[in-house]
Amino acid sequence: QVQLVESGGGLVQAGGSLRLSCAASGRTFSNYAMAWFRQAPGKEREVVASISGRGENTRYIDSVKGRFGISRDNAKNTVYLQMNSLKPEDTAVYSCAVGNYYFSGPWNYWGQGTQVTVSS
Repeated sequence: QVQLVESGGGLVQAGGSLRLSCAASGRTFSNYAMAWFRQAPGKEREVVASISGRGENTRYIDSVKGRFGISRDNAKNTVYLQMNSLKPEDTAVYSCAVGNYYFSGPWNYWGQGTQVTVSS
């Protein structure tokens, strides 16, 4: 059984920054890809960024490229999402997930999510 616990969300003004963390337990963390998803009210969930097991490969959706950075610390079983130059359209519940491949998933385990709200 895998447990994922996100933290670091909150309210920030447009142009500001937040760093999300996701602590994992229950598996050999470095064997698995990790991803950050988000879901805004009335919209479908989308993958924001993903990272391979050892961190050598990353992938981002176009709308966050150059602003967000995904990283991981396998010694701490933690994956991070650094979010800079935040925009109101980044407002969503952000969740982390564990999967087999950073480019395709499938994403098998999910955290409960953390709210990110960006005010204009």
